[in-house]
Amino acid sequence: MHLESHKYPHEYKQYTTTKYIYLIAGIIISVFLLIVSVSLGAVRIPVSEVFFTLTGQTISTRSDIIIWNIRLPQSLTAIAAGGGLAVSGVVMQSILRNPLASPVTLGLSHAAAFGAAFSVMFFNSGVMKSSGPGSIVISNPYTTTLSAFVFCLISTGIILIVSSLRRTSPEVMILCGVAMGWIFMAGTLFLQFFADDIQLASMVFWTFGDTARASWNELGLISIVLICSLIYFFMNKWNYNAIDAGDETAKGLGVNVQKVRIIGMLMASVVTSTIVALLGNIGFIGLVCPHMMRRIIGDDHRFLIPGTCIAGFILLIAADTTARLLLSPHILPVAIITSFLGAPVFIYLIIKGYGR
Repeated sequence: MHLESHKYPHEYKQYTTTKYIYLIAGIIISVFLLIVSVSLGAVRIPVSEVFFTLTGQTISTRSDIIIWNIRLPQSLTAIAAGGGLAVSGVVMQSILRNPLASPVTLGLSHAAAFGAAFSVMFFNSGVMKSSGPGSIVISNPYTTTLSAFVFCLISTGIILIVSSLRRTSPEVMILCGVAMGWIFMAGTLFLQFFADDIQLASMVFWTFGDTARASWNELGLISIVLICSLIYFFMNKWNYNAIDAGDETAKGLGVNVQKVRIIGMLMASVVTSTIVALLGNIGFIGLVCPHMMRRIIGDDHRFLIPGTCIAGFILLIAADTTARLLLSPHILPVAIITSFLGAPVFIYLIIKGYGR
C-alpha cells in the first residue's frame, strides 16, 4: 500500500477519478437520451413502455413494431455514427496536429458525395416513385453506398501517397485533403450539370445525411467498424500523446511517427467512409466534439478518445431526436440540425479560446 500510494499521489488519483466521473456521466446521459429518443416521434410512446419493451415485455404490438423496427435501429445508429465521426475527428486532429482537421475539411465527405452522384448518374440508382413529397428514393442503395465508400478510400489513398512523397508532413496532408475536397466538389457539380431532373434530385437527396435510412444491417456494419477502430486508437493513446508534444519529441520517445500517422489516418478514414457512405454527409460532429471534450476532460488521449466518442453519442442522438420532433410528423435530415448547431458552437469555442 505504501508503494502504491507513493507511485500514485493523491492529486493524481483525484485527477483520474474526475475524468472517470465525466466518462461515466456521459454514458449515463447517452443511455437516458437513447430511451427518450425511442419514445419520441410522430407516435409518442411512454418511457415506461419503452423500458418494458426493451426488456422483452410486450405491452402493445404497435409500439413493439415501432420500437424494434424503426426507432431503436435509428437511435442506435445515431449513437454509433456520432461516436465514429467524433473519434475520427479527434485522431485526425492529433496525428495531423491541426485543430481544423476533420472528415469534412480533409475532403472525405466531398469524395463520398461524388461517389454517390457517380452511382446515380451511371448506374441509374435514383428513381422517382411518385409525385408527392419524399418521392425520390435510391433504388439500389448498396451500389450507391459502395461507390461512395470506394471514392472515399481513393481520396484517402491519394492523400497518403502525396504525403509519403513529402515525408508525411501534417501540413501536406491537410492541404492535399483540402485540394481533394475541391476536386471532388467540382466533379459532383459537373455531374449535376449534365443530370436530368430525377438524377439531380437523387444526388441532392443522398447528400442529406440522415439516420432514418439505417436498418439493423447498417447499424451492425457501423458498429463493427467503430469497435475495431476504437480498439486500435486506444492501443495507440500514448503515441498520440507523444505526437501532441511534437514530432521530434515523439521520435525521441521511440514512436514511429510516420507509421502511426499513416495507419491512424487510414483507420479514421475507413470509419468516416463507412458512416458517410451508409448515411450521407453529417457535418461538424468530427470537428466540434474533440474541441468540446478537450475543454472538459483535457488533452490526455487515455480519456480524450473515449470522452470524445461519448460526446459524439450524445450530440448526434440529441440532434436526431430534435430533427424528428421539429416539424413532426415530417422528419428533417439530421445533417441540417448538426450544421445549425455545430457552427455556432464552434464559433463560441474559438471566441472562448481567444478570450483565454
